Amino acid sequence: MSRHRDPRSYDLDRLRAEMLDHDGGEVNDSIPQLASADPTFCAIAMALPDGTVRSTAQADVAFSVQSAVKPFLFALALLDTDGQALERIGIEPTGEAFDAIKLESDTGRPPNPMVNAGALLTASIVDGDDVAARDARILTGLSAFAGRPLEVDEEVARDEHLLGDRNHALAHLMRAEGTLRVSADDAVAVYARACAVLVDAEVLAVMGATLAFGGRNPLTGEQVVPPEVARDVVSVMATCGVYDGSGRWMRSVGVPAKSSVSGAIVMSAPQRLGAAVISPPLDEYGTSVRGHAASKRLSDELGLHVFGSAPGVD
Repeated sequence: MSRHRDPRSYDLDRLRAEMLDHDGGEVNDSIPQLASADPTFCAIAMALPDGTVRSTAQADVAFSVQSAVKPFLFALALLDTDGQALERIGIEPTGEAFDAIKLESDTGRPPNPMVNAGALLTASIVDGDDVAARDARILTGLSAFAGRPLEVDEEVARDEHLLGDRNHALAHLMRAEGTLRVSADDAVAVYARACAVLVDAEVLAVMGATLAFGGRNPLTGEQVVPPEVARDVVSVMATCGVYDGSGRWMRSVGVPAKSSVSGAIVMSAPQRLGAAVISPPLDEYGTSVRGHAASKRLSDELGLHVFGSAPGVD
């Protein structure tokens, strides 16, 4: 049996220092706040079953969660609809970009909840009779995953809404197909605010850990979502969470994850830990260059690959 390091004593600072040598990638410029991100920013955190959170320098620096919010929106939609969300959203990988103007040809559904079309729909079907109520529900739900109150960056939310032309196009297409049952503008507004929720690497690691531990937050002990909801979400993260790079990710890293244009990656290693890496420069698939490299190192050295051998500890 292969032997691996203990996450309780793993040297995250060493890993971060080595990641800083990785060059390459481009900072996303879809909104001004992302375009102005410091390309040298890098933080790593992990959350363990006993509630311990270990992290590096800059792990308490806030950033907008962006697409890393999608697994948690899916979880809330599953919870609030008693699983009926699965009738309105596909779960198959697309092999295409996250913002592709594409729906399932035979149903008009979004292909999966990890692309923008799917996230627009999941955000529209959480509990709430209007935009404000759905906003409040999402913020409360995300805070429960995090184990602390979270806030929205209002400037980011405004620009996500105003500049999200492809999201508006997707919402109108779903309206035309009869899939989206709120107005296109309402759907984009709610999703924009969800993407603008402020987190940091420690918060995101705890959120990933909550999914990894069957919906139970390791900090608070709260059962945020039922185990079967967490299972369904993590399963879709494994197949769709890194968009058209998901197959390569699962082969090399082997941990269910969700990438983000902010440079964040959230990972949920089932029954092991949650982890997050944030570094803004992205590869051609929209995944953090340093984040991918750091995630692979964590997986290899901690024995996290879901199809790897059973982990041992030196």
